Amino acid sequence: MELTLLGTGAPLGLPRSDCPCAVCALSRGPRVRAATALLVDGALLLDLTPGAALAAARSGHSLVGVRQVLLTHPHDGPAVEVPAGLPTAGRVPDGRELTLISGHRVRAVAMDSPGTGYEVTSADGERLLYLPPGGAPAGLPEDHRVPYDMVVADVTGRPDALARLRATGAVGPATEVIAVHLDHDAPTGAELDRRLAAAGARAVPDGTTLYVGEYHEVPDVPRRTLVTGGARSGKSVEAERRLESFPEVLYVATGGTREGDPEWAERVGLHRERRPGSWRTAETCDLVPLLDGDGPALLVDCLSLWLTDAMDRVGAWDDETWAAGGQAALRERTAELVAAVRATRRTVVAVTNEVGSGVVPATAAGRRFRDELGRLNAAFADECEEVLLVVAGQPFVLRG
Repeated sequence: MELTLLGTGAPLGLPRSDCPCAVCALSRGPRVRAATALLVDGALLLDLTPGAALAAARSGHSLVGVRQVLLTHPHDGPAVEVPAGLPTAGRVPDGRELTLISGHRVRAVAMDSPGTGYEVTSADGERLLYLPPGGAPAGLPEDHRVPYDMVVADVTGRPDALARLRATGAVGPATEVIAVHLDHDAPTGAELDRRLAAAGARAVPDGTTLYVGEYHEVPDVPRRTLVTGGARSGKSVEAERRLESFPEVLYVATGGTREGDPEWAERVGLHRERRPGSWRTAETCDLVPLLDGDGPALLVDCLSLWLTDAMDRVGAWDDETWAAGGQAALRERTAELVAAVRATRRTVVAVTNEVGSGVVPATAAGRRFRDELGRLNAAFADECEEVLLVVAGQPFVLRG
């Protein structure tokens, strides 16, 4: 099944004509994206957008052979001039299936927002799922939960849609995931590629032709990632973003609760609001058993609070206790944690603080914490396939 993406952008395109934002300013040349439209085997057009005929011609195709035009969502952009000879565009009722003269079978998939998704099966059995902007499946029948060959969806706007499809088995390890409906709320260029790769997806330029069912290397999702950065740098948001498309995540909060501290309660509340509702939370510093066991992906936030707890347990804040065995006890705890990270089979994203770039702590205990966190960060990073440094909300790849 041949699939040509006549456009890959949001309904208003990218850049938006009246928008001064940085992403729109950087969206030039190959980064320009027209509203998303898909041409399947030259016979089926999914979404009719302005300039569709010209976009097809630029990609070396024609709309002359199109026998069916299906819409996935109300069109809110510029007026669409229907090319001569095209059949009337329409939408299929949810759950209804069409068999086209070309041999394709098209089934309408119900969404959790206004719009319709389409499952397209070729005469040879290749299966494609196309979802509208801002849409996620409201549910898939049991007989439609086997992995698709390709999913084309709003990965940046609705990563939870990908998580749902993975949870039901509709997206498997070999499913090629293509991100479309790209808007100025997502980054552009290399940062977009990196973010999509973390979700096991990729973007392609307008006019790209793909072959559904053809082998294509699916982006590897790093199994262990360390995200470091300064205070309020955006490191926790970056860590959470990396697991948005996972069907299940255990959020490990090492800070616990603090009675009578409203400011801390507010911080915890903000974190919880950002997390998908399907995520579970565990408030613990006992990380080794979690890393040793099986289960969903782990998001550990953060190692600096884990170290604070570990130093509390061995009495490392006191100079005499430190010299009399506290140092050895702490190093044993950190070595045990690092060994568990090395051996774990789970997907892990851990957050830590980058220290030592500012004022030298005034106390020996403060300097001790700074030094030990630096050592822990370095040892933990050695066991991770990917290490990110977040500065002013911008992630920089140190390893990966």
